[in-house]
Amino acid sequence: MLLAIETSCDETGVALFSEEGKLIKHLLYSQVAIHSPFGGIVPEIASRKQLEILMPLIKGLLKEVEVSIKELRCVCATFGPGLIGSLLVGVSLAKALSFALKIPLVAVDHLQAHLFSIFLEKEIEFPYIGLLVSGGHTALFLVNSWENYELLGHTRDDAAGEAFDKVAKLLNLSYPGGPVISKLAEKGNRKAIIFPRPLLEENNFDFSFSGLKTAVLNYIRTNPNFKTEDVCASFEEAVCEVLIEKTFKAAEKFKIPRIIVAGGVASNKRLRELFYEKTKVKGFEIYFPSPEFCTDNAAMVGIVGYYKWKKGLWDNLEKEAYARAIFKKIKL
Repeated sequence: MLLAIETSCDETGVALFSEEGKLIKHLLYSQVAIHSPFGGIVPEIASRKQLEILMPLIKGLLKEVEVSIKELRCVCATFGPGLIGSLLVGVSLAKALSFALKIPLVAVDHLQAHLFSIFLEKEIEFPYIGLLVSGGHTALFLVNSWENYELLGHTRDDAAGEAFDKVAKLLNLSYPGGPVISKLAEKGNRKAIIFPRPLLEENNFDFSFSGLKTAVLNYIRTNPNFKTEDVCASFEEAVCEVLIEKTFKAAEKFKIPRIIVAGGVASNKRLRELFYEKTKVKGFEIYFPSPEFCTDNAAMVGIVGYYKWKKGLWDNLEKEAYARAIFKKIKL
């Protein structure tokens, strides 16, 4: 059996896979309630909580499925990118288990795990365009195979999910901002305010959301009687339009009819609606993981870890965690 560990940020996830690669069970501990009073994630608190929770969570998982720790045949963990303090908790425990049990260690990239999370539920034909959109990352990939995926473009500043959180803070809404803004947006007029669509006209696949956040700030400062629902709806529409247009631009350029949208923001109801509408018109295939697999979780780490384990792509104990993404953007 394979044990997967996810501790890249503030979520603590563990998952167990069978020898055949089937997800047996996964557990996730969320720190949202802990960080909410601060209006965002506090790295020191996040890593300390990871340290406190991880081992009991693994013990609980093994107990639930009635598996002994000695039955593990491989351990994989997220090695980066993410908050280095949180990453080290999972990486250190994975190394310890690998050493103590004399089983293979597999390092998994957090972004790769999101890109292949769809395989937890569906077998998708390669190649496909992968849009990864979350609180920490917003990027487009050309995914040719499990071992061949290329970065097409990424955010130059704020990630989309980060922009949702910052705009929520400007509007005195609770953290995390994405679900709150999305709910209020359903009651608002999406055409009430024309916010900018950053980089939409540029001939690249990069994103930028800091200017959009500033536009929201300027609007609420100059319009003190603004309607929160309209601001939320108009802001959400702008973000969704940029994400969708850039993704389809990539799909059309590379003549690839399949699109995967993954990451926490992939749970956004409006984003899904607009993607489904446009794929019907364009004749493309669109796939989203279930919401439980959109957020950071160990199951997605395990699906990549299992592939690497069976391919013999193991790592040694000297492998280090890394805070920043290590992909290089391909030249267009």
